[in-house]
Amino acid sequence: MRVSLKDVAERAGVSIKTVSNVVNNYQHVTPAMRARVQEAIDELGYRPNLTARHLRKGRTGIIALALPELGNPYFAELAGAVIDAAAEHDVTVLLDHTRGEREQELLVSQGFRARVIDGLILSPLELEADDLRGRDGDEVPLVLLGEREYGLPYDHIAIDNVAAARTAVRHLIGRGRTRIAYLGERTDSANQPARLRLAGWREELTGAGLPAPETLVGATGGWDRGDGAEAMARMLDSGVRPDAVFAYNDLVAIGAMRVLHERGLRVPWDVAVVGFDDIAEGRFGAVTLTTISPDKLAIARLAVQSLLGRLERPAEQAGRELTAEFRLVERESTLGRR
Repeated sequence: MRVSLKDVAERAGVSIKTVSNVVNNYQHVTPAMRARVQEAIDELGYRPNLTARHLRKGRTGIIALALPELGNPYFAELAGAVIDAAAEHDVTVLLDHTRGEREQELLVSQGFRARVIDGLILSPLELEADDLRGRDGDEVPLVLLGEREYGLPYDHIAIDNVAAARTAVRHLIGRGRTRIAYLGERTDSANQPARLRLAGWREELTGAGLPAPETLVGATGGWDRGDGAEAMARMLDSGVRPDAVFAYNDLVAIGAMRVLHERGLRVPWDVAVVGFDDIAEGRFGAVTLTTISPDKLAIARLAVQSLLGRLERPAEQAGRELTAEFRLVERESTLGRR
């Protein structure tokens, strides 16, 4: 038979309310009383009925996380961090894959799963502010991830992409590099991370009195390894020879390093390389990758806490801009082997 709060209360010699306060981690319980109740919980093997707890609050205990590329290691690692953060609050995460397509992002954002989820964390690539204004699924709280600025009453979590790019380029300049390329330009939106990182690349070079010609900017159709390889090959084939590369993400950087190796150029002695995202793959290559490391755990916690906060305060209207930290992780692709 399932152990109940009443069973625990009888074993501990306290009221059911006291057991409930301990189970729900209310602060106004003395340490001695908490230890006494916890001992009874452990002895009886009590497990909270999370479904009943959520239903009493009119919730399902399920939130959704919609990401554009589950095959991208950054998003896979972020998903794991969100799942872990939600578990700390006894909340289950339903994962959705939009492929970065506008129709799929619209479908998710308009609340087509409103009956089974309490809220949505969405990382959109194609949606505009008008797509989210007055959304049909507005009764389902929404938290946005990524660098697009919407100016809407939804909490938005991002890192400072311009500052991060400037940090990467500053590191390369500090290593004596003067012909620093950027791989990963996209022309479809000025607000997307690629454009912000390009702006940071340009600002840091200009501020240091170094040239930032368009010949050192490599466009990519996507942001995978093959895209980085193609962009690097095109740049070299055009006769442009950078002494450093700042890539949109680690996958682009890894593709670029492969081409550099095939062309007989040594990383970092001939060409230094910096990526972005700090995925696991970059730590284990033949040449480990220097990279900008967003605080994925902080992004995940902020997203979950923001969403649960909206559930507790549904009348709150103003959206907040929340910024997570980043750091530069220096490895062999700029430092060489020591």
